[in-house]
Amino acid sequence: MSETKSVYAAYSGNTYLFGGNAPYVEEMYENYLANPGSVPDTWRSYFDALQHVPASDGSDAKDVPHLPVINAFAERAKQGGTKVVQASADVEMGRKRTAVQQLIAAYRNVGQRWADLDPLQRTERPVIHELEPSFYGFSDADQEAVFDTSNTFFGKDRMSLRELLNALRETYCGTVGPEYMYITNQAEKRWWQQKLESIRSKPSFNTDKKKHILDRLTAAEGLERFLHTKFVGQKRFSLEGGESFIAAMDELIQQAGAKGVQEIVIGMAHRGRLNVLVNTLGKMPGDLFAEFDHTAPEDLPAGDVKYHQGFSSDVTTPGGPVHLSLAFNPSHLEIVNPVVEGSVRARMDRRGDRRGDQVLPVLVHGDAAFAGQGVNQETLALAQTRGYTTGGTVHLIINNQIGFTTSDPRDLRSTLYCTDIVKGVESPVLHVNGDDPEAVVLATQLALEYRMEFRKDVVVDIICFRKLGHNEQDTPSLTQPLMYKKIAQHPGTRKLYADRLASQGMPDTLGDEMAKAFRAAMDAGKHTVDPVLTNFKSKYAVDWSPFLGKKWTDVGETAIPLAEWKRLAEKITTIPESVTPHQLVRKVYDDRAAMGRGDLPVDWGMGEHMAFASLVASGYPVRLSGEDCGRGTFTHRHAVIHDQKREKWDVGTYVPLENVADNQAPFVVIDSILSEEAVLGFEYGYASNDPNTLVIWEAQFGDFANGAQVVIDQFIASGEVKWGRVNGITLMLPHGYEGQGPEHSSARLERFMQLSADANMQVVQPTTASQIFHILRRQMVRNLRKPLIIMTPKSLLRAKDAASPLSEFTKGGFQTVIGESKALKADKVKRVIACSGKVYYDLVKKREEKGADEVAILRVEQLYPFPHKVFASELRKFPNATEILWCQDEPQNQGAWFFIQHNIHENMVEGQKLGYSGRAASASPAVGYSHLHQEQQKALVEGAFAKLKGFILTK
Repeated sequence: MSETKSVYAAYSGNTYLFGGNAPYVEEMYENYLANPGSVPDTWRSYFDALQHVPASDGSDAKDVPHLPVINAFAERAKQGGTKVVQASADVEMGRKRTAVQQLIAAYRNVGQRWADLDPLQRTERPVIHELEPSFYGFSDADQEAVFDTSNTFFGKDRMSLRELLNALRETYCGTVGPEYMYITNQAEKRWWQQKLESIRSKPSFNTDKKKHILDRLTAAEGLERFLHTKFVGQKRFSLEGGESFIAAMDELIQQAGAKGVQEIVIGMAHRGRLNVLVNTLGKMPGDLFAEFDHTAPEDLPAGDVKYHQGFSSDVTTPGGPVHLSLAFNPSHLEIVNPVVEGSVRARMDRRGDRRGDQVLPVLVHGDAAFAGQGVNQETLALAQTRGYTTGGTVHLIINNQIGFTTSDPRDLRSTLYCTDIVKGVESPVLHVNGDDPEAVVLATQLALEYRMEFRKDVVVDIICFRKLGHNEQDTPSLTQPLMYKKIAQHPGTRKLYADRLASQGMPDTLGDEMAKAFRAAMDAGKHTVDPVLTNFKSKYAVDWSPFLGKKWTDVGETAIPLAEWKRLAEKITTIPESVTPHQLVRKVYDDRAAMGRGDLPVDWGMGEHMAFASLVASGYPVRLSGEDCGRGTFTHRHAVIHDQKREKWDVGTYVPLENVADNQAPFVVIDSILSEEAVLGFEYGYASNDPNTLVIWEAQFGDFANGAQVVIDQFIASGEVKWGRVNGITLMLPHGYEGQGPEHSSARLERFMQLSADANMQVVQPTTASQIFHILRRQMVRNLRKPLIIMTPKSLLRAKDAASPLSEFTKGGFQTVIGESKALKADKVKRVIACSGKVYYDLVKKREEKGADEVAILRVEQLYPFPHKVFASELRKFPNATEILWCQDEPQNQGAWFFIQHNIHENMVEGQKLGYSGRAASASPAVGYSHLHQEQQKALVEGAFAKLKGFILTK
């Protein structure tokens, strides 16, 4: 053992081998004893020496006890082991090898922070110690030392430190600054290392490619300058300063087409939108100019401004025609993103394209909006979920470094980069200097390759600037004088690139010649994208003509034959023997089977299911999404049966509605993530591209729609009158005053009422199972495609009074108004109570208690468009009624009252008075105290039968 200690004494001066590192050394030695090849070469040589220390008996000691060795290290520490002693050459080289690997890792992790990314060069490059060799103990004397670099892709397995450092800086600190090391998938990280390091993040384009890039820069700059001089002061959200974006879009489309993509759906905000319309999608410049000088056709009820308009076209690519769609979108910036994703998913489903091989979503953002708008977080969270994945999205950020008017980093955001939100879903980012258009094009190529390989989102952050203000009427130097001094001195990206090509031997006049040619095309109003196909039509294109010009009064046959009812009912209530449902679910399905036979009245859940079954059996797909909508928030639906004997989480469910017929249309039910805004936007986008699918979003509680109000206001309510976009999305919003407090009572019916005009949507509040059956079927079997807003019930889901006899499903249809159901003596009726929703059943019960047969009760099931003819007909059945009263659960300033009173008044006759009974006006949708709720409910129901006081309107 003394000889063993003498061997270790040779190394004990090395600070790596004593003190706090003793456990590490012990573990290393244990590994060596088990497998000598498992430890680094340097350590193996140390331990090999030990293996050949002669034992006291003269033999070799092959298994030296390691505890005395560790004790020797510890003893050395006690005796002043912290003193640095000259290490052996082998040990020092081992340390340097480790340091080289740390240096490589540092550049891969944070190299982008030292990259040349800002065209304005407003600040000096930061000092990042981890990127300096001296941080790892290297000196100038080490520059020519050669190290193993086999874990890199620089083309050499061994490089000098100088060579390695140059390669790392070229790859990670040039005009492309990649971020990908936070990705946990090792294959993805190695992919990026191979792609970037093998070319050192530098493109090698031929002359024709470079000329084409210059041509796209010329087109981008030329359009903006043309508009700036021809339409002085008009708002257009200029792209000047970010012209490389147009080159990126051109490359993305051409390369995507070459890879087999046949459709690209683009979502973007205002900056550069007009440029994309003309220079990417091929909109005729003359058509754009007509919008500026107000000579364009104005054939929509409302229309929208130029920089909200959408467009579609077909362009030629190396892989064949590609259909481009630029989505319509409002000023709420990023809200278009989930709409685009939904539209893409609908196109994928129509093609049977499960991976996104043929359809590509492209989202274009501003830097401040990308970091600041919460809908981005929600949309990213959808990206890899089963019901919403689109096979990865390419994100392009036009990073003006100023956002709206804020360039001060203390106010701009709380993250280093505007792209940092994507790290949560492990999407890679390529930051790139917008003044290097070749680097921008290269980054775009790599982003598309990654998306097609790994089917994940990827971001290209084009760091540029905004030459003019937020809009052309803005004076940005008011708040950014330093930034705009730099911008005023900038010659422009096109000029810089033209000079660069001239220095490479191309003609000095090339850039000017291109600019003149583009100006001539503008003056002639010609296409700037060549070629744009004008007669191409894909077999997957949707024919919208059957759905245009329809009226809400058009009828559709929604009843189904009794034999078909029974056949479908048996199909959806039969559970395979291999599936063991929960006993409560078994009871539900047993009851539904009885309802299908006509042995029990049909409840709400069965009415829904039969509507879905009959639609998919007739070739209409159904897509139902929302939080917990498979089961239903109030456990009424149970569209998905979970096998109670399942042993794995990803198997053991049965969906009866998927098994209606051999050739049925798809039924898809999705329990969404806890999101309203992005999910509803997604479903709106899906419905906007598929008029033949019943697309339903169900809120967990109706008031959860508050979180999606932007989608409701700016798309659902107004999309048709602004953009001519027909859409048949259905919203199911649980609504009802049952004492659940302010947050779980109201779906804010009043908001939908206020948004109703121009026959823009349908707002209904059905009160029976047959009504929900007919309204869901009506949404598809007639060709009217308008958003359908359904105030669905909660307590009525199981209420016996809301159940319907089988006969109401096999004949008739949706009733916009349900008249008095009791055989009253019409001439004795003095008051007619009109109402909507659950309160009807409270009123009927109170009437029976009071024996008030002089009061008739009408249910308005469709609140908008208001069914004037049917309502007037029901009202006239009681010629002696002098009092009309509207009764509602909601506070007076909410619900339907303020909207409905004028419609009722229009149908009254001379001498009739109109009154109101309901909760008093309130700042809150409902009270939170149970006893107070009961008192209010009792008062409003009794008030409906009390003497009419302070009537509102008279005829």
